[in-house]
Amino acid sequence: MKKLVVITAAATGLVGPVVAAPVAVAAPAKAQADPPVGGVAWSPCPDDDPVLGGLLKGLECGSLKVPLDYGRPHGRQITLALTRARHTAPDAQYQGIVLLNRGQWPGGIGRDLPTRFAQGTTGLPRAIGSTYDWIGFDPRGVGASEPMVTCDPTYIDPGHAQADPMPHTAAEEQAWLDKARAYADSCGSRYGDELTYLGTKDSARDLDMIRRALGQEQLNYLGYDYGTYLGSVYASMFPNRVRRMVLDTVARPGSVWYDAGLEENVATEKRVRIFFAWIAKYDAVYHLGTTESEVEAAYDKGLAMVREAPIDGRIGPAEYSDFFSVDVYRNYSWTYHAKTLADWVLRQDPTGLRAGVGAPGYPHQNLQAMYNAVQCRDAAWPRDWKRWHNDYSRQYRQGNTFWTWRNAWINAPCAFWPVPADKPQKVGQRDVNILLVQPENDAVHSVGGAYETHRLFPNSRLILERGGDNVDASLSANGNACLNDYVSSYLRDGTRPAAEKGTDAVCQANPEPNPTAPAPSAATSATQPALL
Repeated sequence: MKKLVVITAAATGLVGPVVAAPVAVAAPAKAQADPPVGGVAWSPCPDDDPVLGGLLKGLECGSLKVPLDYGRPHGRQITLALTRARHTAPDAQYQGIVLLNRGQWPGGIGRDLPTRFAQGTTGLPRAIGSTYDWIGFDPRGVGASEPMVTCDPTYIDPGHAQADPMPHTAAEEQAWLDKARAYADSCGSRYGDELTYLGTKDSARDLDMIRRALGQEQLNYLGYDYGTYLGSVYASMFPNRVRRMVLDTVARPGSVWYDAGLEENVATEKRVRIFFAWIAKYDAVYHLGTTESEVEAAYDKGLAMVREAPIDGRIGPAEYSDFFSVDVYRNYSWTYHAKTLADWVLRQDPTGLRAGVGAPGYPHQNLQAMYNAVQCRDAAWPRDWKRWHNDYSRQYRQGNTFWTWRNAWINAPCAFWPVPADKPQKVGQRDVNILLVQPENDAVHSVGGAYETHRLFPNSRLILERGGDNVDASLSANGNACLNDYVSSYLRDGTRPAAEKGTDAVCQANPEPNPTAPAPSAATSATQPALL
């Protein structure tokens, strides 16, 4: 990607603390042990859910009231939306509940997940899946849970092409800053003190309320991506309540969350170059160049085209970047997205881009709002934009051009967030029974996160997918039989690899996609929820 001129901090005038202090809010009271909990009344889910369509068919739906503030357990209650696929094995083989969290940033829905695991469509044998009750849930603030948090719709998904994420001038950077501040202000004006109670620690307490409501002494848990951090926090807060826990594509507890964004920029650049090199290997198919740099130039040409004339007035540089960002997270989108790139650059055919950039509104607005609500609350972020400007400008100059400034504006509301940050949960427990799964080349949560979590939970076991390119490596569309066997054995009877120094077991990644095979559909685009 072309090196655009990056303005210096001195040139911007944004060298001082441009951010107002967060408004004063009531501090959450200290959480009390075992707040009162009711039961869950289950009934058949609708065949045509307003958001998920027919994906809930065959599941049971229910809801659970939990405290907004666990320090005031008899105060205001909010509602969690739940689903269940009940065990079908004989009761003598029943192994309890498994709570499921797909991650996809904080804010990912989860009510559709149980069917996949109960029916064996994920690579988990039905004979194992049938021994559990699989519990899906939309976390607090998300989806069908109430309240469902959305903020200023004009910030990240306005329904028209956004400004170029890469600021070429101080005025362009200031314009983005003004929008980020307005977005944070809108969240504060709509939700006030509620934002204080949307962090990961409160979501972990919700997990325990679900466990208690379903009459279980312990729970099982399967989490991906951000869901691994939620699982780590739960295991640290409630270590005796964990029976089995699978954490796949593991967030690094020590980098929540500002440093995690900077780490992601570097990892993403490495991953997109792997994608470009793969396209170059198949130049006979795509005709975009025989080297990584030639494919990169083709990508940049397509970016310049939408910068000059956004497609339908709706797809500009930000949306173009969003579309191709999925290719750093999973390689089973590569054939479809490489064809889309070739169609656009070589033939000016925007069909693939049009199909892949979804309509504005829910769930995108809810996903962005809850991403910020959770991460801005979990840990402190710099309140002086000079720090952000210097860090992101430096990374861009160093060649991390694909995602750096787009990532800056996704996170920037945290510089202005209207409630103060919490202290991160101290993560780690000696004896918790955890299985960690990590793809080697993940762009969001690098292998360092898995190794750090492995050290913090000494009784855990770590399986590395050597050469793995896909977030959500096991029991997913990735289809790695080796990983699936390890996870299946663990869920069957607790079997784990023997403890070794560092990595406890290794699986080889599946071969890269073959562009002569049938291509995935447009449903794998970056703007749509990636289903496991």
